[in-house]
Amino acid sequence: MAAKVEIYTWSTCPFCLRAKDLLEEKTVEFTEYNIDGDEAARSKMAQRAKGRRTLPQIFINDQHVGGCDDLHRLDYQGKLDELLQTG
Repeated sequence: MAAKVEIYTWSTCPFCLRAKDLLEEKTVEFTEYNIDGDEAARSKMAQRAKGRRTLPQIFINDQHVGGCDDLHRLDYQGKLDELLQTG
């Protein structure tokens, strides 16, 4: 069973694009919440992300994994594929 992946983004954010590119490279289906200018949505994201308001914020199986650099770090460490395969 595939993991549930969610990503909060801003349409012009280069880090958001890099994170989505990595997920697409791995052929991962994800739910994207584009929150351009939506302060209520950003507040909801920050609640889920332990106060972090930077973008993107990524969740795998409802677990907060962080932003773009965190996602790439997990991949570099060989841990991302494992997370993505557990549903």
